[in-house]
Amino acid sequence: MLTVNYYNDFFEIGQQKINFSLYELSLPNDDPVYTLKKVMEDLDFSGLLANCSDKGRTGYNPIMMYAVITYANMRGIRSIDRIVDLCERDIAFIWLTQGRKPKRDAFYEFKSKKLTSDILDDLNYQFMRRLQKEGFVTLKELFIDGTKIEANANRYTFVWRGSINYHLAGLLDSIDKLYSDYNSFLQDNGFGEKYEFGNAQMFVIDGIDKVRDIIEKNRKRKITKHKKLSNNRIIEIDNCSPIEILKLQKNLMTIADGESIAFVNGKGKRKPKLQQLYEELEHCGQRLMHYKECFEIMGKDRNSYSKTDLEATFMRMKEDHMLNGQLKPAYNVQIAVENYFIVHCYVSNDRTDYNTLIPVLEKHKKAFGEVLEEVTADSGYCSEKNLLYLKENKIDSYIKLQDHEKRKTRAYSKDIGKYYNMKTTVFEDEQVYICHDGRELRHINTEKKEQDGYTQTYEVYGCSDCSGCEHKSKCLYKYNPDKDIDKNKVMKINEVWEELREKSHANIQSEKGILKRQIRSIQTEGHFGDIKENEDFRRFNYRTSDKVYKEFMLFAIGRNINKYHRFLYAKLKKFEGKLQEKTA
Repeated sequence: MLTVNYYNDFFEIGQQKINFSLYELSLPNDDPVYTLKKVMEDLDFSGLLANCSDKGRTGYNPIMMYAVITYANMRGIRSIDRIVDLCERDIAFIWLTQGRKPKRDAFYEFKSKKLTSDILDDLNYQFMRRLQKEGFVTLKELFIDGTKIEANANRYTFVWRGSINYHLAGLLDSIDKLYSDYNSFLQDNGFGEKYEFGNAQMFVIDGIDKVRDIIEKNRKRKITKHKKLSNNRIIEIDNCSPIEILKLQKNLMTIADGESIAFVNGKGKRKPKLQQLYEELEHCGQRLMHYKECFEIMGKDRNSYSKTDLEATFMRMKEDHMLNGQLKPAYNVQIAVENYFIVHCYVSNDRTDYNTLIPVLEKHKKAFGEVLEEVTADSGYCSEKNLLYLKENKIDSYIKLQDHEKRKTRAYSKDIGKYYNMKTTVFEDEQVYICHDGRELRHINTEKKEQDGYTQTYEVYGCSDCSGCEHKSKCLYKYNPDKDIDKNKVMKINEVWEELREKSHANIQSEKGILKRQIRSIQTEGHFGDIKENEDFRRFNYRTSDKVYKEFMLFAIGRNINKYHRFLYAKLKKFEGKLQEKTA
């Protein structure tokens, strides 16, 4: 049986105090904190120091604060409270702080006021130039991908453009009636001539008719239990603003003062007609101002936002805790990678990737000059605007097309209604398409379409006579033999877009393009898989796009230094393609 002496060996009657010196303890020689210190020795922190004031009490060393936050992100720690705790208990953090114990307020002030997004970018780009000198990256090729990470916003604080449009249509009808009541009030009492007030003019609205049409269709679809139609059209209003309504209220107050009409309140008191008009105008003006603010927050590019983070957009996420396709407030996070290192980060509130490619490439040009030669991305970035930008900047495109898989099918190559399956010839210096029945489709005219500030040009080709053609059902889109008996074949071709698509498709089908697609899949998607699954980075801790960007950028810098550390200690090697399996 064990005796009490075993306890006395460790405990005394009071409390045994174990004395030891921290400086007698040591970190392993291959600890990543040494790599961090080595990297930071060659960085220029003049931008960070210039952002710190030399007046008042001397605060903590900003370089030390940056080192602590970066090392925390290298270990997957983003919580400030956790960092504060480790500065008191973890030997690596104690070594970085030299025994000092910064509190949470010091870290929050440093991250919010001193460590800006531009400073973070500059420090990361300095590190990239070091990697370029050491041969880890060339900065001549980028592998780009994006993912959606949930914002630090409540899930049920959404504001939808379609919902506002629905209520705005009813509000505009109420304001229209108020304008009529106001004009009748002035005319019936002679106040218009007496005070020289003009009639309230009817406002002009662009897009409201289509909004009302969709509202009516949705009412019918609700009865038949069909899915609602989207009602996200942008409405432009003229001569009907909160300021215009305020002018009418001032006119009514002038009349009230001139005619000694008193405003009354309380039970049993009847409000005069003028007061009723005034209060209705005020109520409508407040609602109109509220909707105006909502539209200004969304802008023209978004159809939703969160009340607790105005810059977050509701997006469809892969993590669906209610299993009903619920939308959550999130940010679209983009990374540009080369040899496992994150060269650029970009945070957007756009639900798609189409508009995120050019900003990333512009960041690369601004940071390193015109050195980029190749870009590899998935089909989410394939648009005429993006491919044309790459062509104009002499950058080879390895971007997968949206119909990449469809092109492999037999139905694609046998579709006789598509221009790419028709023969072509040249007649009088004009290209002519020959359909499956041997009839000519000649050039009719040129059409232009503007979308998101970019103009697309379409060449329209058509057949002069398709009567008697036995291939109409396969050639014409949604052919109805009863209604479309006299319809002729017409097709629109965006020749610039098609040329760019074919060039990019040829690139990704080459041996080099196949290898690049493998590398992109392994490196970019590998990063996101590691970030979300292993590091459990599924939700931001901060709000607004600037703070979200800094949070993710710090995390990316930590990952970059970890990758560099693994390369130095031969724990990671550059991916040069899948190994060929030996045959027996």
